[in-house]
Amino acid sequence: MTRTVHLPPEADGRRLDVVVAEVLGLSRARVKSLFETGAVRVDGRRPSKGDRATGGARLEVELAEEAPPLVPEPGLALHLLYEDTWLLAVDKPAGVPSHPLKLGETGTVANALVARFPEVALAAEEVREGGLVHRLDIDTSGVLLAARDRHSWETVRGLFRDRAVDKRYWALVSGPIGDVGTIDLPLRHKGETRVEPAVDGGEEGREALSEFHVLQRSGELALVEVRILTGVLHQVRAHLAAIGAPVVGDALYGGRTFPGLPRFFLHARSLGLVHPATAVRLQLQSPLPAELSRTLAAADIRPPAG
Repeated sequence: MTRTVHLPPEADGRRLDVVVAEVLGLSRARVKSLFETGAVRVDGRRPSKGDRATGGARLEVELAEEAPPLVPEPGLALHLLYEDTWLLAVDKPAGVPSHPLKLGETGTVANALVARFPEVALAAEEVREGGLVHRLDIDTSGVLLAARDRHSWETVRGLFRDRAVDKRYWALVSGPIGDVGTIDLPLRHKGETRVEPAVDGGEEGREALSEFHVLQRSGELALVEVRILTGVLHQVRAHLAAIGAPVVGDALYGGRTFPGLPRFFLHARSLGLVHPATAVRLQLQSPLPAELSRTLAAADIRPPAG
């Protein structure tokens, strides 16, 4: 499959590999591989990844191996929070990937979705996404939204790009943190598995904006609600760590352990958006999983009702 797009005007002068990753929604590792195998063309020529982008240039990327068919897995559990003709909302448990990252991978939410709703395989631009309009880290639980047709997928993806989706997470953190605050701190990849603050700006830094407020405290612990206005990899985790209040259980970003907690404490609590077909406001919410509720009880923190 060949993807062909024209680079937006704001891409002018930026590193080409960074722009390709953003425009096509691909990982930096995948983009690097595409450049190395000669799968990228700009205005008919094969560029180097470090070349500068030109706004309006014609970008062609061969993705024949990027979108393997999903393996339907009807035996996988699938807890739906919402279902209609156009959208599906899943309550994703921790430990389950959102969709496959490599050929033949199984055990993902997308595999379960395509088994029960085959039409989702054609909704997204990439088959492996199973209609998902966003994704969550493997060990993050909560609301995960998918579309059942291409028009709904494109519309909701546009809402995400326009920051018109209200995305809220609950996180248990340790360390000093104010009652409310805004974290406006660009992030950049550091290797393949984490991100770090791009305090000096730079072309590889991606804009990342989060707002938070503390729901309840107990000693050095605080239950925090975080609203993210952008969607950078590990954004909530990296932002909270950057202000000295890492997520409990998140060893990758310096979080402390908690007895009996088998994962880090991050839950995609809610999503709010205008429905792509009915134009009615849709509010989706996921209850806290049992292991996170037990952790709050042990920490003497009572989450707000509703």
